[in-house]
Amino acid sequence: MTHRAVVAAAAASGLLIALALAGCAPEDGEETATSPSAGASQTPSPGASSPGASGSPSPSGIPTPSTAVGAAAVPETCEAPLSDAVMAQLEGIPLNDPANGGDLGAQPDGSLVCLWRDPQADTTFLETTYQPMNRGPALDLLNQLAAEEGFTCYTPDGGTRCEKTWESEQYPVTNGRTLFWRDDLLIDTSYSNLAPSGYTSSIVSAIWPTG
Repeated sequence: MTHRAVVAAAAASGLLIALALAGCAPEDGEETATSPSAGASQTPSPGASSPGASGSPSPSGIPTPSTAVGAAAVPETCEAPLSDAVMAQLEGIPLNDPANGGDLGAQPDGSLVCLWRDPQADTTFLETTYQPMNRGPALDLLNQLAAEEGFTCYTPDGGTRCEKTWESEQYPVTNGRTLFWRDDLLIDTSYSNLAPSGYTSSIVSAIWPTG
């Protein structure tokens, strides 16, 4: 392949990525908790949330290159990247209770799974996976969520964040998912009726401190 053809192919590939996430804009707010109504057996929500992204988000969903060298480290524990304010909102909710089943905690592949959930609750939970992931697979995932599932994506804090909330089909609560990728680390949070204010921002600030 000639040099001119290689350059043209690379430009076309970049255009496809940009088009897949074109039109994504930030939403006001982070994970949003909804109080359960009578009839659903759940643990109480730790409170309403507030906007979690800092700075002025960009309308582009393409991850912003970071000046950091190498991949970001997966936290050693689930509590380590959470601020005191966030931990206070999670007080009393079991973390990685074996009764919930599944593979929780540190994983053989280097990832970390953190599940805040009372085993007796029908739906209330907050689950975050810290997964090492290269730029290519991360772009593929975020592009798919934006193009096919209606996620809103923007670029705060030197990375890319995609998020979406929806009403539960089974319970009168709000479900959601928030993903943040930077420096080959994907932070993927799913939740139902449990959305501590500033949760994702606390994690991002701990892993990538400013100043």
